[in-house]
Amino acid sequence: MARDDESFKEATLSDAIPAGDGAPTTHSQRSHKAAPTIYDIAELAGVNPSTVSRALSKPGRVSVKTQKRIEDAAAELNYRVNVFARALPTGRTNTLGLIVSDITNPAFFDIIRGAEEAAAERDYTLMLAESTESAERELTVAQRMAATVDGIILASPRLGDEQIRQLATNKPVVVVNRQVDSITSLVADIDAGVTDAVRHLAALGHTKLAYVGGPEQSWMSSRRWESIQARCAWSSLEVSLVAAGMPTVDGGSKAATAVRADGATAVFCYNDLMAIGLMRELQLAGIRVPDDLSILGFDNIFGSDFTTPPLSTIKSPLRESGGGAVRRMLDELDGSASSTMSPVLRTELVVRGSTGRVSQEK
Repeated sequence: MARDDESFKEATLSDAIPAGDGAPTTHSQRSHKAAPTIYDIAELAGVNPSTVSRALSKPGRVSVKTQKRIEDAAAELNYRVNVFARALPTGRTNTLGLIVSDITNPAFFDIIRGAEEAAAERDYTLMLAESTESAERELTVAQRMAATVDGIILASPRLGDEQIRQLATNKPVVVVNRQVDSITSLVADIDAGVTDAVRHLAALGHTKLAYVGGPEQSWMSSRRWESIQARCAWSSLEVSLVAAGMPTVDGGSKAATAVRADGATAVFCYNDLMAIGLMRELQLAGIRVPDDLSILGFDNIFGSDFTTPPLSTIKSPLRESGGGAVRRMLDELDGSASSTMSPVLRTELVVRGSTGRVSQEK
């Protein structure tokens, strides 16, 4: 049976080129260790290889009965499409890269989960990597990824704006938790959660607040500090930047001395991990939370309510951010970016036991 040109191209490029004289190896001749091809599926299903190609690459182009027979044969043979071979004619691998700054930080768990769910919806695979808070490593990983993925998502990147724009000249780039001019960016409305948090602390009698910042190269840390300053000014509260460090439990612990010296009665931390580290260190020094000092984090990560007392925090829409980034990326790849509006991403205050009224002894 003759193959049409399009189907023949799909058939030959989605599988390995047969060895020997070029004739396709039959199912009965194949070694059990060799990967199955569409020719094996065609033999098992009793159809032409071009029909298999149409059924697997563009469902709906064959009858329901034939589609089912081909899918059953493919499942029996454990057939998997070679996406890199298929990328030769299409330029697409149906793979996206996601780079996070610290894979051990629970804040990224929901971003990854949301991104994975959105990728699966469109039959895409997610390739995950981390930069370990290093701009240099982030650039290296992104450049390597660019060779095999259709687009790259950077979650809380440490690269400079110009470096990110340069990456985008090679492959589409979407950024999460960072605003970069001319690059698709998803950033939650920080002001909403911070406004409620400042009002909450003011209502508890706090007049002097402090902020423990994250890494100096973190755009989000600076953005959170700006929002806190603006809201405190509006509420006539004093606020100071007392320390900056790595966004980890250890980073929060190291800020404890500066926090004690500052004299604030309530402290915002760049993220929940730093807030947990600060709380533990201060409690070891005999500081009571929240009786002597109120502490708030950002993100509402898994485990933020496991502390004693449970941590008050500003919840970030992490899962929605990851999913939204993938959908925007895929819309851009499909040339339909204008059809999908950016999701409304809002932060919100979660009040728990780590914030309380100012002690009368203060």
